[in-house]
Amino acid sequence: MARLRLGPLLRYVDGSTATVWVEADRPCTAEVRCADGARGSARTFQVAGHHYALVPVTGLTPGTETAYEVRLGESTRAVVWPLPDSPFPASTIRTPSGAADAELRVTFGSCRWAAPPSDEHDPVGPDALDTLAARIAADPAAERPDVLLLLGDQVYADQTSKATQRWLAARRDLTDPPGLQVADYEEYTHLYYESWLDPEVRWLLSTVPSCMIFDDHDVIDDWNTSAAWLAEMRDTPWWRERILSGLMSYWVHQHLGNLPPAELADDALYAAVCAAPDGTDALRTFAATADADPTSTRWSYRRDFGRVRLLMVDTRAARVLEEGKRAMLDPDEARWVREQALEGPGSYDHLLVGTSLPWLLPHLIHDAEGWNAALCRGERGARWARFGENLRRRSDLEHWAAFPASFEALTALIAEAGTGPQAPATVCVLSGDVHHAYVAEPSWPAGSGPGARVLQLTCSPVHNSIPASIRLGFRFGWSRVGRALGRRFARHGSVPQAGIDWHRTGGPWFGNQLMTLTLRGRSSRLRLDQARAVRGAGVRLETVETTRLS
Repeated sequence: MARLRLGPLLRYVDGSTATVWVEADRPCTAEVRCADGARGSARTFQVAGHHYALVPVTGLTPGTETAYEVRLGESTRAVVWPLPDSPFPASTIRTPSGAADAELRVTFGSCRWAAPPSDEHDPVGPDALDTLAARIAADPAAERPDVLLLLGDQVYADQTSKATQRWLAARRDLTDPPGLQVADYEEYTHLYYESWLDPEVRWLLSTVPSCMIFDDHDVIDDWNTSAAWLAEMRDTPWWRERILSGLMSYWVHQHLGNLPPAELADDALYAAVCAAPDGTDALRTFAATADADPTSTRWSYRRDFGRVRLLMVDTRAARVLEEGKRAMLDPDEARWVREQALEGPGSYDHLLVGTSLPWLLPHLIHDAEGWNAALCRGERGARWARFGENLRRRSDLEHWAAFPASFEALTALIAEAGTGPQAPATVCVLSGDVHHAYVAEPSWPAGSGPGARVLQLTCSPVHNSIPASIRLGFRFGWSRVGRALGRRFARHGSVPQAGIDWHRTGGPWFGNQLMTLTLRGRSSRLRLDQARAVRGAGVRLETVETTRLS
């Protein structure tokens, strides 16, 4: 009898269809049956000895909620979800009604170390996803997210837990590179088991639709930070297996579920992997091509939720790294993002741009990254360029500000999308990465700004930590003194001032946390919840900020 190894994950949902991702322990047919009669099935496909299925569920009714079960097998299919004696409510699929005034709740965050077992001390405090799951499970009829956006670092391939290190030591010599980091596809699957078999998170992902995008730790810290960094990595004997395994496992575990069923039906790679007795070679060839030529694939994607448009933008694999031509997005990727943002003027009330790396940073950090970029491209000579490259890696100076032309291009696109009689009410850039949360609002020179309200909403981590020294640094970065110091850096590198200014309107907040946008018509509200331990009451999400955006 086939068994469920991982999942189910509820991924895409619209008014009549959904997709549910599962991993089984052997080849079989996976079936999803809903209480209202909707259903779907799919044959598993094989990658590196693992068996996966992305089940399309059809026949759902708009504006309803239905419980579902997962069955695995052949002519007789046994129920494998819900688990026997589960303490959680039934997993359900909620479909949007499609009404113009329907409310949409978008919860987002990034950077999640897998939580330790519940009977072990958690050194970084309560996990925000675990705590969100507990809140929903305690009252399934209460408010819950309509979609969960995970903005990078879903797994940490380069910072493994003690338990994972013991598992790695049982299968290979950890004195050989990459040591305590993961080395191949099988080790990546262990990271997903560790993270997504967490009981609370497993149930949460089975009942709340999710959209995901990678950041550096899904592969390795500083992934694609510069051409020099990439050349050094490609010279190491272990890097090729690591990058191919990272891209392959991301495609299987995260990317496939981001896509609507219609796009999946037209995806040649997905068709090839599903049709083959073993799709490993086809997927590995794809990953090798994507690594050698980032323009050969697009990891960015678009989702429309009624009159809310989401653009999830890949800010890692789509980079141009040549020093004289550095860009956050290659020309084709940038063109695609622009087309998606501007398509159908007046067809959306809110534009959400999901990018793991913040667009607007504290002023000191923004100017330091622009200065560093100038040094690295040789503005102050070869010695300063070597210093700049070393500083870039040690200090993670690789956000939008480190790609000045890309920063200005994104700024211009946001202004264009937010301008005109059919402009949306808000344009919000949703980001993570920096292990704290804040809200920043830009301002344009008089008479040149968009009519939409534009905001940088940064929320991180979901479950991680930040040293006290870094906390102080981020606070200082927003200060007047920090801003003045940043301008001195910029002048040293002959960096022109940005075409916009911005100011912090909320935060910084530190802790394990999630932000939620509630959107209805042209109105929007923001809430920040932090996971906190409460004496005598376990852990819970506490709201520390609410604000009306439009």
